[in-house]
Amino acid sequence: MNISLPALLSQLLLGLVNGSFYAILSLGLAVIFGLLNVINFAHGALFMMGAVLSWMAMNYFGINYWVMLLVAPVVVGLFGVLIERLLLRWIYKLDHLYGLLLTLGLTLLIEGAFRSVYGVSGLSYEAPEALSSATDLGFMVLPNYRAWVVVASLVVCFATWFVIEKTRLGAYLRAGTENPRLVEAFGVNVPLMITLTYGFGVALAAFAGVLAAPVIQVSPLMGQNLIIVVFAVVVIGGMGSIMGSILTGLGLGIIEGFTKVFYPEASSTVVFVIMVIVLLIRPAGLFGKER
Repeated sequence: MNISLPALLSQLLLGLVNGSFYAILSLGLAVIFGLLNVINFAHGALFMMGAVLSWMAMNYFGINYWVMLLVAPVVVGLFGVLIERLLLRWIYKLDHLYGLLLTLGLTLLIEGAFRSVYGVSGLSYEAPEALSSATDLGFMVLPNYRAWVVVASLVVCFATWFVIEKTRLGAYLRAGTENPRLVEAFGVNVPLMITLTYGFGVALAAFAGVLAAPVIQVSPLMGQNLIIVVFAVVVIGGMGSIMGSILTGLGLGIIEGFTKVFYPEASSTVVFVIMVIVLLIRPAGLFGKER
């Protein structure tokens, strides 16, 4: 097979775009599981909510993309706070299966509500005018919006990692999940901290949804297929590993892009093949801690 260098570089960049979505979505899952010990299967539905809210704001109220990039994560994050306060807080001490089933039920409810209004057909959402052009890189023409997706995702991902791993707030978060009574003795409101952590995790999903709206057709079902891949990313990186989710998401996006060049038929399954191999060799994931 004769593959040109421009074709490889083009797939590298396109794979990096997909990897950016994988990274930011798996980051939200890793934050929630690592700090709350909950497998949040509703993440895909909350990702979809961010995109649909942006489409609704644009078409019903004329609110532009840049405003919704800030507003949608806040709205969905507050919805996540309600979910945690009303439902999730009762199952923290139970088996992981209960959290999985509860969030799966929430997914069906959220997707069903939006599907009853908008159906399953895609809704178009235009990229903001400032990013609607493209840049000629010589070997490919790169849409400026896709470059923005990569940059925005990387900034948010590594800022989140820095806060959780390198700041006092992050230390309180980690300590609050391991020994909440000790942290409460220092005057920290651990239940509120946990609630805000879940809200932040789902806000990341909504942020990714707004980023994805001009790239993927907005649909009530847009999170279904993507979230399965993202769960595989989290498992490969290591459940609860922040940096593992970021690096694995980016890396698997690139591998998926290269697979489309060399063996297109396997591009939709290569992530799951890698997951099986990693679990056989290292059950805790590439960056996870053995227990």
